[in-house]
Amino acid sequence: MFPVLELELGLTFTQLGLISFVLNIVASVLQPVVGFISDKKPMPYALPLGMMSSFVGMAGLAFAPQYWMILVSVIFLGLGSAVFHPEGSRVSFMAAGSKRGLSQSIYQVGGNSGQALAPLISAFILVPLGQKGAALFLVVAAVGIFLLSKISAWYKKQLELEKLSKRKRTLLSSLPALSKKQVGVALTLLMVLIFARSFYVTNMTNFYIFHLMENYGMTIKEGQLIIFIFLALGAVGTFFGGPMADRMGRRNVIILSMAVPIPLSLLLPYVPVWAIILLLIAIGFFIMLSFSVTVVYAQELVPSKIGTMAGLTVGLAFGMGAIGAVVIGILMDYVGVYTTMIVVATLPIIGLVGLGLPKDRKITLSN
Repeated sequence: MFPVLELELGLTFTQLGLISFVLNIVASVLQPVVGFISDKKPMPYALPLGMMSSFVGMAGLAFAPQYWMILVSVIFLGLGSAVFHPEGSRVSFMAAGSKRGLSQSIYQVGGNSGQALAPLISAFILVPLGQKGAALFLVVAAVGIFLLSKISAWYKKQLELEKLSKRKRTLLSSLPALSKKQVGVALTLLMVLIFARSFYVTNMTNFYIFHLMENYGMTIKEGQLIIFIFLALGAVGTFFGGPMADRMGRRNVIILSMAVPIPLSLLLPYVPVWAIILLLIAIGFFIMLSFSVTVVYAQELVPSKIGTMAGLTVGLAFGMGAIGAVVIGILMDYVGVYTTMIVVATLPIIGLVGLGLPKDRKITLSN
């Protein structure tokens, strides 16, 4: 919605960045809290409740006539995300069996596929219809509430079966025995890596279109189609990352995910249009390979806190995206779009801290 809001409400890049900041910081701060609480007392019906909050936020975005009302609306969106994700990750774990990477990828690819469709929604719905076009997606949210109510019933039944069998579901880690200090260091490295990835993806999702419009003369529709390519391949990468990690190790996939995009992202600001498409295909696929894998890796670092680790890693991704949006918006206002793109292109280099993560091994579960 950023290009539409810029045109209809006359917002600056900094104001646009603040919208993303408010949305993502609410989700970031609350997700670990919800995860911690759900580790102690699972909350099956948090899933549809989270979607209801998102429904309210979507309605606000569609009809808000003033900037402050948009900020309030995205608070509801952030709250919905925070409530949904930790419990959603727990459902993924309960259904996973021995294929935790695959299961988490299926779960995460839902969100990333939705995100990938955002540029098409902008180009073909929001640009022609304007801000109020967002109201069409209230129907999608309503369907989501219905589906999540059904999933919550299954989730509640599984919890009751576990209680009757007096058997607590536990996670077998693929990592060797680590000291608290080693776990702390590994989590810190993982957080730094997520920071670099989230900062970069936020730039490509929310701000790269302005680079395409300013420096390549593209329309909003043309620019959004280019960004769709990046996000669509990101969704593909998210799906394949989990199964790859189940086969070749989580650490290996995490390192691969950040190493391959480095030279490609550094080239991106300087290449012609045809090369942009090729580079974005590769960058999108590889940089999102690790999206679901980092969640599972964190859960195996602290196997007793499945919800907390899911909330921390996914929540941190939102939080870093929030900070990134504000920083990028300010940079674009003060040093220009092109210079900002050059600076952001260096972010994947930070992801090489993944080389310091403990090595994992392949595991097989009997049940």
